[in-house]
Amino acid sequence: MEPEKVRAPNIRDVARLAGVSYQTVSRVLNDSPNIKPSTRQRVIDVIDDLGYRPNQAARALVTNRSRTIGVLAGDTAHYGPTTSVHAIEIAAREAGYRVTITNSSSDYEALRAGLDHLRRQSVEAIIVIAPQLRVFDAISDMGLTIPFVTLDSTRHDSSHSVSVDQFSGGRMATRHLIDIGHTEIEHLAGPQDWIEADARMRGFLHEVREADLATRPPILGDWTAAFGYHAGLELLGNRDFTAVFCANDQMALGVIHAFHEHRVRVPEDVSVIGFDDVPDAAHFWPPLTTVRQDFAEIGRRSMAILLDELEGTATATHEQIAPELVLRASTAPPR
Repeated sequence: MEPEKVRAPNIRDVARLAGVSYQTVSRVLNDSPNIKPSTRQRVIDVIDDLGYRPNQAARALVTNRSRTIGVLAGDTAHYGPTTSVHAIEIAAREAGYRVTITNSSSDYEALRAGLDHLRRQSVEAIIVIAPQLRVFDAISDMGLTIPFVTLDSTRHDSSHSVSVDQFSGGRMATRHLIDIGHTEIEHLAGPQDWIEADARMRGFLHEVREADLATRPPILGDWTAAFGYHAGLELLGNRDFTAVFCANDQMALGVIHAFHEHRVRVPEDVSVIGFDDVPDAAHFWPPLTTVRQDFAEIGRRSMAILLDELEGTATATHEQIAPELVLRASTAPPR
């Protein structure tokens, strides 16, 4: 025989057992101030005993609030966006909000479709983790009327952005190599249409010009260790450099792999520096010198800014988050 299906408790069950009307239960759920403390506690006790969970859709109809934050993520396959999303979910939950996530490719139509999907879910605010400039065109063309924040480093609209100062981070990595004596530096950049990759590359070029060094055309990569490996093999065809600044740690890992295969020692023969400080960077061989950016803080701060707008407070800051140089064993003065 099939087991008998058990019906989930509803608001009327709570009201009956607590000896109140279902309207009173609703007022308790919505934190109405006009409820006697003893009545509120009795209702809460029954809710706990029954394991009752209010229907969010019905609650939204009553309160006209979904208490849901939408996240449009262009690429959560990488460590940075994944870490930011996790921090957003924790901060939202602590503030009594839920998060709904929509992944999107980086083309304009897909970004618009993703934003439109979130808007149809009646989200109260949107966080955009899409690192291409075209996302701003999509936001502008849609005329969003709800609070939103983008995780970017352009600073073209500082009232709606949270970011690590990628340009400063690119300068920091390059300046470290120059300060320890390197004058022939290659830069393995990220994809051309990524805001972060462009900012890090501009930081590299700025420091090279400031030091009056020969400018080498950056190599445009795709963030993967596999690309770093193949780029490393290509670089070994013409050993006229003493250091490589990789725009992320994964490409740095690939470069070190290629160098190791061909008995080019890091850092004795070539120094390598990365960017991000992923958890594994300290365990590369050699441990990777890199630029740390706090992805979790980006997520937390983006939620704080939205909560300011939704709850009418004023505690969050729009200032860019400073990166940090992390010195390990993969960089040294040239021989």
